[in-house]
Amino acid sequence: MVDRPGDSLYPEHWEADVVLRDGGTAHLRPIRPADADAVQAFHTGQSQNSIYMRFFAFKARLSSKELKRFTEVDHKDRVAFVITIGGEIIGIGRYDRLDDPEEAEVAFNIADAHQGRGLGSILLEHLAAAAHENGIRRFSAEVLPENRKMLMVFSDAGYDVKRHFDDGVVSLEFDIDPTEKSRAVMESREHRAEARSVRDLLAPSSVAVIGASRSWGTVGYQLLEHIVEGGFPGPVYAINPEALELAGMLSFARLSDVPEPVQLAVIAVPYEEVSTVADDCAAAGVKGMVIVSAGFADDGERGLARQRDLVRKARANGMRVIGPASLGILNAHPEVSLNASMAPTLPPRGGLGLFSQSAAIGVSLYAASSRRRLGLSTFLSAGNRADVSGNDMMQFWEDDADTTAVGLYLESIGNPRKFSRLARRLARTKPVIVAKSESMGLRLPPGHAVRTTQAPAGALDAMMRQAGVIRVETVEQLADVAQIVSGQPLPAGPDLAVFSNSLALGKVVADSASAHGLGVERVVTDVDLDAGMSLALPALRASLRAVLASDTVHAMVAALLPARGLTVEKIAEVLAECSAEAGKPVVAAFTGILDPSVYVEGMVGEDQPVPCFSNAGAAVAALAAVVRYAEWLARDQGHFAEPAGCHPERARVQLDGLLRDVHGEQLMQLDTDAAASLLGHYGINVLPSVGFDTAEQAVDAADRLGWPVALKTTEPSLRHRLDLGGVRLDIEDPDSLRRNIVQMRRALSPYGSPSLEVQSMAPVGQACTFRAIEDPLLGPVVSFGLAGDAVNLLDDWAHRVPPLSAADVKDFIRAPRAARKLFGYQGLPAVDVAALEELAGRMAWMKDNHPEIALVEFNPVLCGTRGVAILAADVRIGNPAHRTDSARRAMLG
Repeated sequence: MVDRPGDSLYPEHWEADVVLRDGGTAHLRPIRPADADAVQAFHTGQSQNSIYMRFFAFKARLSSKELKRFTEVDHKDRVAFVITIGGEIIGIGRYDRLDDPEEAEVAFNIADAHQGRGLGSILLEHLAAAAHENGIRRFSAEVLPENRKMLMVFSDAGYDVKRHFDDGVVSLEFDIDPTEKSRAVMESREHRAEARSVRDLLAPSSVAVIGASRSWGTVGYQLLEHIVEGGFPGPVYAINPEALELAGMLSFARLSDVPEPVQLAVIAVPYEEVSTVADDCAAAGVKGMVIVSAGFADDGERGLARQRDLVRKARANGMRVIGPASLGILNAHPEVSLNASMAPTLPPRGGLGLFSQSAAIGVSLYAASSRRRLGLSTFLSAGNRADVSGNDMMQFWEDDADTTAVGLYLESIGNPRKFSRLARRLARTKPVIVAKSESMGLRLPPGHAVRTTQAPAGALDAMMRQAGVIRVETVEQLADVAQIVSGQPLPAGPDLAVFSNSLALGKVVADSASAHGLGVERVVTDVDLDAGMSLALPALRASLRAVLASDTVHAMVAALLPARGLTVEKIAEVLAECSAEAGKPVVAAFTGILDPSVYVEGMVGEDQPVPCFSNAGAAVAALAAVVRYAEWLARDQGHFAEPAGCHPERARVQLDGLLRDVHGEQLMQLDTDAAASLLGHYGINVLPSVGFDTAEQAVDAADRLGWPVALKTTEPSLRHRLDLGGVRLDIEDPDSLRRNIVQMRRALSPYGSPSLEVQSMAPVGQACTFRAIEDPLLGPVVSFGLAGDAVNLLDDWAHRVPPLSAADVKDFIRAPRAARKLFGYQGLPAVDVAALEELAGRMAWMKDNHPEIALVEFNPVLCGTRGVAILAADVRIGNPAHRTDSARRAMLG
């Protein structure tokens, strides 16, 4: 909670930086009593028409009574948000709860100069999210019919808006619960705004280098030189108070001296000067800053504080930040030709887009792509990644026609839930390759708010596989995969041919392919490359064509030793030609070449490139990764459909009632009846159980449940342990039940005499475990495994991040290594896997809809040949974790 002087408390997450429709940024926050003068200035700056549209009458000024009402709110029944740039209010949105406690009236007022920038839709999203937290379910509004812009804000938001015309006013009413359509609208707007924001950074109309130096070899000197020599067509300005002329151009002492607008500032000054430079940029209307200077998050807590202040200042003044500690940015499009980086030359134009969170790794990534002769579309080094992130770049790349494949090196994922959504969408059209630091868990990048996580080990990697991301370990592997997807067709299947002029080498490559899960359809080793160029190349071409013509061969690895009279380039040209004719990927590995002057890594052949490797193992590993991506791309992704019989609204009402007794960070464990009711709203039923104090109460309960029954302790560590005396099965009559109660209490006395319960006997089946948690960053995570040693000792879990399609659910249940037991094992019949899939789908849908549900665990779930039975359910709820990917648009940090 945030407590401002003179204000009541409001949740901290209500304050946010936002990206506007045109790519600019602004700050959104709850209104404060101290805003009275600013609100008056905002009002008096509006046109008569805008004032009339808002108040249905003209008011030259607001009265002191009106100002007091507008600026003093309780953040519950009355909520108001302002959007500011440079501290100036440019938009106001508010709601007031009506007599019906679930309905509120909403209104907006947008500054004339900022209309058309999407402020109304942003305010509506944030007001709806805040209202939802305060138990409001519907918004209503009254709008003049000529106020078409405001009517469009409501009609385009994705809600089911009911309207009627009465007494010259259009009355609107709509439920504010997020819907599939409203989420899609929000994501579409977010995509357009963030893509535009990055596009303006990578293709600026003008650039200023602040800190440009005359001293050869300095960072400022190199940046200016690289921009000029790279051929950037727009104006370039050198800013240095101590130089009159730099690189043959006039130097300006201050940014304010530049006579024309500057869109992008590249900053290379000591860190203690960056804040002042940022102020100058804000005053000059700069849209983006590339900060090469270090001394921020890399300088401990003091640096983190400087970085937070810098980002806050930049966003509040409409600017994006790349860095600090950035290597720079590149755009190889001939109409842009921007090399605002430390790279000595602009790379050749190609289809690969690159992003690196680390400047040092960015150098390695750029070098790895250069060695392989990979053409780039764009490159961005985010350095400390204080603002512009990999998520922002994916938004841009999705629309960028010049980019056909993308590669990212990540040290942290500040918003994994959003990353999953964006990567999954982008991977449907362009391969997404991610090298992730092994030490990277689910954590925010330096400079962001500290949060803990509950996500199980492996959940993040599972999310990436689920999203179709090609996951690699190093930047070298990233470049290996990139050189295949950048110029080769995707394989139509997993079966390949191995082509070699060495029997031993061919066998080694075939074994490596099998180890990577590829099928080896054919091994061709009768290749004679020593017959001279006139004979060898035609024979090579004929043999390659014959092999690739087979319908059972989907790709080829050509592993070749040096041959007399034949160059790597000549052989690669034949390989590329045959690959293009067959429409199948061919990768080459030239092994045993010791002469460093012979280039054997990279894309050989400009018109028909073929990926060449010096290492056959690297070639096979990269091709295997591409095959897995192609299989993901080709499979039926399924639909994201709500299971039949689900009632999210009923569950939401129940949760709202229960959460009134939950405060702060505490969790509430639901009792049996409350848990059964909540789960029942999603068609999930738990086998009934009844607790008791006396033996006669147990007998009465068993009579109601039906004999035979099971006797169990409620102690969590014992309730599933038949071997420790925590469970007794198939008790068929009252006398047997009484005896077992006495025996169990005696056996469990060392554990403190835990309470007992009776339960109906379930059909025999395979014991499984389901679990779902709400992670503060990843959002909902669902897990599945076979109960017992598989999960307890071997950690054999499958993890997924909802929402799950039908295809996701199918893969989810089959993912644990022990899942083969579900399909018949050692003479046991196969279980009802479809019933497990249905339960998984219902659980995932419930968890995705309700962040208030902190934990759900079904253990055990018995799955027989027909149906499943949940024997125990643990449900815990808490205040929502305020997902980083929520029903409101906000920039992380």
